[in-house]
Amino acid sequence: MPMEHVRFAGHSGATLSARLDLPDGPRLGTALFAHCFTCGKNIPAARRIAARLAAMGIAVLRFDFTGLGHSEGEFENTDFASNVGDIAAAAAYLEGRGMAPGLLIGHSLGGAAVLQAASEIESATAVVTLNAPFEPAQVLSRFGDTLARIEREGAAELRLGGHPVRIGRDFVEDVRRERLAPAIAALGRALLVLHGPRDAVVGVDNAARIFEAAKHPKSFVTLDGADHLISRPEDAEYAADVIAAWARRYLELSPPAPPPGAPEGVVRVSEADPDGFLQDVHHGPEHHALADEPEAYGGTNRGMSPYGFLAAGLGACTSMTIRMYARRKGWPLAHVQVDVTHAKVHAQDAGDAGTPKIDRFHRAILLQGPLDDGQRARLLEIADRCPVHRTLEAEAEIVTELVDD
Repeated sequence: MPMEHVRFAGHSGATLSARLDLPDGPRLGTALFAHCFTCGKNIPAARRIAARLAAMGIAVLRFDFTGLGHSEGEFENTDFASNVGDIAAAAAYLEGRGMAPGLLIGHSLGGAAVLQAASEIESATAVVTLNAPFEPAQVLSRFGDTLARIEREGAAELRLGGHPVRIGRDFVEDVRRERLAPAIAALGRALLVLHGPRDAVVGVDNAARIFEAAKHPKSFVTLDGADHLISRPEDAEYAADVIAAWARRYLELSPPAPPPGAPEGVVRVSEADPDGFLQDVHHGPEHHALADEPEAYGGTNRGMSPYGFLAAGLGACTSMTIRMYARRKGWPLAHVQVDVTHAKVHAQDAGDAGTPKIDRFHRAILLQGPLDDGQRARLLEIADRCPVHRTLEAEAEIVTELVDD
């Protein structure tokens, strides 16, 4: 996916570092992602969520808060209110580019911050929290003995995301004062709460309190087995899928007209995991699937194989063609089921492209309903008129070109 490194002024005027993940095609919407307290904009969960949304046409801005990551400023002089101010500044930057965010996503303390900032961002219609605390003071549990030094000396050094950061007394006092319940009750946006029941940093009871304080529309999904940082790829993938499916209901994603010569639009396949074979398959913003290989062939088995998709196309087209004919004839066909098997495995073919092969698809068609023998025989003949069947039997022309990045 295309990406821009961008910089903009934060709440204090300090320059903040950001990454803007862009769709590889028309932009249908924009999201703003706020990272957790102990990490930055490039954590795996943020990368996967951004890639998934960008693939469905939603640009995603991720930025480092003041004094963290590659952003300028002194974190020692920040507090929870300044984090909220940085989010508002990021939204204003996007609005200035004609990309006002409709979706706000916040992880951990970033989730608490987007709940507070949402009222200042008029364009936002939906908010997502990931492992967020109901009260920002929850983050102080990570300070350990450093908390006493901050209170005693006014500031102390703590390692955040592997980097030493000085934290001041103002930050501690501000998060202790902050109460999110009024902001959540007055949110006025659709809310999705995602939380891991085994989160050892911010307990799942925080999610329950956020959900209870919010008004409808609201949704609560548990990230079973996920840690606080959502560090496992399968957990990040699940969170990305849930957010993408949920956001589609609350964002106005109007796809452009299909290009000339492609009446059904473009099917875009983009790599989701460069270390394996997982692929995002999109057909416009409405339809998404995962393609993968079985574990035995180096994949993670999180989606159908390419040949699986080919068999699915044949089966779906066969069933639709039979239904269309029976409906036109007024025949009592109650249900159609098509089982398709293919004799080859994609990973084996790819390693032996020079050997002649014959593809053999087997269809087992089940027709239910009070049909007579003549009707059943005719519908079996009609199955062979399925357009995908004819395409597979004929010689197809495949034109391939390289496009500019």
